[in-house]
Amino acid sequence: MVSSLDGFIAKKDGDVSWLQSTDNYEKGITLSQEDIEKFIKTIDCYVMGSKTYEHALELGWPYGDKPVIVVTNRDLKTNKENVTFYSGNLDQLVNNQLKPKYKSIWIVGGTMLAKDFIRAALVDDIIISIMPIILGDGILFFDYIQQEYRLHLKDMTAYKDGMVELWYEMKKQ
Repeated sequence: MVSSLDGFIAKKDGDVSWLQSTDNYEKGITLSQEDIEKFIKTIDCYVMGSKTYEHALELGWPYGDKPVIVVTNRDLKTNKENVTFYSGNLDQLVNNQLKPKYKSIWIVGGTMLAKDFIRAALVDDIIISIMPIILGDGILFFDYIQQEYRLHLKDMTAYKDGMVELWYEMKKQ
């Protein structure tokens, strides 16, 4: 997930144009296309909510041919062979359908979906990238999650554009 410093993942109208930073942090690293491609190869499948799915279609579908499971209660259609829709128990989805097939399951976007997965203890790691901006208002990433969770910092990376990536492991409660 990418958020502003004050914890917003989008403006109230869904705008995410602020994700492009013009900052210049001299000690930061540059993320190359090769780095991105290497990382994407480690992902076996994606799970996303319906709004993220619709937004991804608008952006030109950055998920390629990897399996994508869209969690939704809406009756959505797709022309993509790698996309399936799911409505039901998340524990059953992850433990009965996904874990037997995939090692690296990536939850993409969406505050509701992320919170549901965290509350159901179905998240091993949280990787959040903080952009160098304070939005002041918008859609919060972790609004009212209603439970305390302890995390362990596994890694962090500062980038030339001022973005800071924090990689946390969820501690078992």
